[in-house]
Amino acid sequence: MIGGQGASANIDSVPPKSKLGQNFLRDPKAVRRIVAALGDCSGSTVVEIGPGRGAITRELMSKAKRVVALEIDEALTAQLSGELTGAGGREIVIENADVLAFDFEGASRAAGGKLVVVGNLPYYITSPILMRLADSARALDRAVLMVQREVADRVTAKPRSRDFGLLSVMVQMHGPVEPIFTLPPSAFSPPPEVHSTVFRWRFAPRFEELGVDRDVFVGLLRKVFALKRKTLANNLRAAGMEPETIARALEETGVDAKARAEELPPEKLASLCRWLQEKGSLRAAE
Repeated sequence: MIGGQGASANIDSVPPKSKLGQNFLRDPKAVRRIVAALGDCSGSTVVEIGPGRGAITRELMSKAKRVVALEIDEALTAQLSGELTGAGGREIVIENADVLAFDFEGASRAAGGKLVVVGNLPYYITSPILMRLADSARALDRAVLMVQREVADRVTAKPRSRDFGLLSVMVQMHGPVEPIFTLPPSAFSPPPEVHSTVFRWRFAPRFEELGVDRDVFVGLLRKVFALKRKTLANNLRAAGMEPETIARALEETGVDAKARAEELPPEKLASLCRWLQEKGSLRAAE
């Protein structure tokens, strides 16, 4: 989990925990750019994932209507709560909580509107956090997130590119994404071994637009991306689908029989999903 600089001596004395993937952001310019990328938050509740030492949290306090900061480290939670709760009359809550168990839908109802999310995500659980946000997409308006550069490349990748895959489609089906800027290891303390990229995600699920059931579509994605080097048809056969059904599905949806899943845009994958579901050949992800 990546936090920030600029805290009191007490909070600066809390050592980073390698088991939590803590590398504290120490670039104040980057902090300002991250918060600026959120846009106008004056009427919004902002959920911060992993405030760490609180650099982004402090910047948010002057911009957001309400801040809910989720910190899994008990020592940091206690320090931040003591320092920031009630500071300057701002409404801020520091929760000792696991983001994977956080109720975004409930928080959205309590806020009376969609949430804004910001966070420097722990590298070791980045994908589960992205999927948790995807699952909660209808409660969210937008997010600005920092992740390992290689993950950001996958999240924002286009079809037919090297990085396009299951994670790309899963994220992009829940709304458009765009990279913003990249930071070197020296921007953190201790420095990680990789560069980090900040990207923006605007939540606008496309399942209804493309006429597919979300769970059924996810089931298809897991099948066709199961083995990246195999063709889409071979992956479907490996999943137990009849060759005749596959051949007819590809022909009627205009998919090349030798195509790999990463060559197809979400719209074409959705077309294939609709055909297979209508023929009873596809069910929701188990």
